Amino acid sequence: MREYAVVLLTAALVTFLTTPVVRMLAVRARMMAAPRERDVHVIPTPRGGGVAMYLGVAAAILVATRLPALQRTFDDSQTIAVLVAGGLICLLGVLDDRWGLDALTKLTGQIAAAGVMVLLGVQLAFLFLPVADIGTISLGPDIGVPLTILLTVATVNAINFIDGLDGLAAGVSAIAALAFFAYSYHLGAVGYDDVTSAPALITAVLAGACLGFLPHNFSPARIFMGDSGSMLVGLMLSAAAVTATGGVDPQSFGTAASLLPLALPLLIPIAILFIPFVDLLMAVVRRTRKGRSPFSPDKMHLHHRLLSIGHSHRRAVLVMYFWSALLSFGAVALSIAGGRAELLIVIAVLLVIGVVVVLSPRARRAAREARAAELAAQRERSRAEHPTARALRAQADPQPPRQGPEQRAAAPQVLQ
Repeated sequence: MREYAVVLLTAALVTFLTTPVVRMLAVRARMMAAPRERDVHVIPTPRGGGVAMYLGVAAAILVATRLPALQRTFDDSQTIAVLVAGGLICLLGVLDDRWGLDALTKLTGQIAAAGVMVLLGVQLAFLFLPVADIGTISLGPDIGVPLTILLTVATVNAINFIDGLDGLAAGVSAIAALAFFAYSYHLGAVGYDDVTSAPALITAVLAGACLGFLPHNFSPARIFMGDSGSMLVGLMLSAAAVTATGGVDPQSFGTAASLLPLALPLLIPIAILFIPFVDLLMAVVRRTRKGRSPFSPDKMHLHHRLLSIGHSHRRAVLVMYFWSALLSFGAVALSIAGGRAELLIVIAVLLVIGVVVVLSPRARRAAREARAAELAAQRERSRAEHPTARALRAQADPQPPRQGPEQRAAAPQVLQ
């Protein structure tokens, strides 16, 4: 654990110190994000922070090669594969941050980077499905390779889609990486895998890079991670999911009679990446139904909806942090402690709190509107009951004059 702490702090420190330098270079290279209609920022802001994050990742992996225990993670090529593919996809992001590549070019580059990662050793070898007694499915190259590439491209674009508020993608990614690390380290600690594993190292390094970048990126952001950062984070999270899912045989769990432990290798990545994937799925469905490209931008992402409800910029980001942490660490806690009643109660209470927090601006606005309507009605009644108001109504609607005997006699008689 001390060596993991060393590499995490190394990634955080290098990223934190190099981000101002990258920001200065981005300004000189005119890698600026001009405000658009769907954006939240109001002034041009430099992007390309993913370069600093990659430097932090590379420095931490270099330090890991010199640490006694973590040297064992380099017995296979998975960590190096992530480093090489991460450099390629970060370079692709830099080109997009500077010149704005079209969607097809970016998608081709993402597939190429994912393909390099697969060729160098990161591949989904088998998958456990806890339904209909299917069990563990061994995936050959003809299925494992395209499935790994598909998962990587989907994760890359999911992280890219949530990168819409200052500090949102960096914070959510740090939470996801820490949850992946906790799950991977626990598997090694209880004997299902080696404690010094590739997914644990990848996620520890990624968490450090995100935490080191976050002080520069939190609202008000001085630099954006850009596509160079969001695509790097997505690729590393995908690699962690693939290696963690295939790193232990689910049939080896001691509590095989329980469905939950058997399903965890499949459910943990889904739970940890639930928020980005839901946002991605909603965006694709929403845009496709309107006859638009799934990559065409709009202002209907989850964070935009929180802003429309009435949350401030920072509050919306913190709400997304809360839900990411609840889903991620809730799933990991279930994997460690099992379905204990106390844990389920805590998770249920936090879910209720999360819903209340999300809807609180709408409730406050409804309460304010109801109170304003009540006060307006009270003022109207007070004005109506005031003596002056009664006198004015009497002048505006005078009583008809009473008829004398002569007028009544002259009035025509109605036949009965």
